[in-house]
Amino acid sequence: MTTTYDCTDPGQRGEGLAAAQRALASQQCVVLPTDTVYGIAADAFSPRAVAALLAAKGRGRNMPPPVLIPRPQTMEGLATGIHPDARALAEAFWPGGLTLIFHAQPSLTWDLGETFGTVALRMPDDRVALDLLTLTGPLAVSSANRTGQPAARTADEALGQLGGSVAVYLEDGPRAEDAVGSTIVDATAGVLRVVRQGTLSLERLREVVPSIVGADGQAPDPAGGATPASGAHAAGADVPAAADAHTVGADLPAAAADVQTGGTAADAAPAGEPGRGPVRHQPDRG
Repeated sequence: MTTTYDCTDPGQRGEGLAAAQRALASQQCVVLPTDTVYGIAADAFSPRAVAALLAAKGRGRNMPPPVLIPRPQTMEGLATGIHPDARALAEAFWPGGLTLIFHAQPSLTWDLGETFGTVALRMPDDRVALDLLTLTGPLAVSSANRTGQPAARTADEALGQLGGSVAVYLEDGPRAEDAVGSTIVDATAGVLRVVRQGTLSLERLREVVPSIVGADGQAPDPAGGATPASGAHAAGADVPAAADAHTVGADLPAAAADVQTGGTAADAAPAGEPGRGPVRHQPDRG
């Protein structure tokens, strides 16, 4: 049975969070608000639940969902080899519109899809989402829509697309029409690289990490401006693991030019599969 809770009502909010916690513990999916658009969530450590999330969206394993976390410290348990520059970005921009791609802890027994040993992490800037994450721990989350359809900006819009494939819908009011999805940064190599430009501009990122390479392959110029990146970060070159498996799955979309989670109605195509060069997939809205 599917139930919707109005989280703008203090009475229903607590009841809805408890119901969502129970549903997730039972390996079911829930819809929750985020700081971009609404997302469909599942227990990140349950292969069955993640498979249900992908099936609800009509999505394949080659588009793994990102993982939302309740606090920055959770990053330590899920990722390994965390670059100091990535830590600096997380300290500066979490909670908020930044997704960081890391090498996943090899000891974790989860199956998010074809991630090739990577995981995309984000701490959302949304109170309902953070309260639920505090109750449940890390959640695999993608935009709450069928693949190829507009991203849901209310729980009711998500219900119209996902229906009974979701056990609990948490409504917390509409999300902005012009909301922009998170900026995705690949932190799996020696130099950080933007793999999708989103709500955080390259200029803001470079205030914290001056050496970060832009999504267009432009590296910072010591004399000012930008220069074409070379080596592994050159345009068209093979990218490190993750720079692509999570490009579409990494966040809830919100802008027309956005590629994925956590654009408006249209999302662009992901960038490819990590460790396999710039392989391209079909466009997906979540």
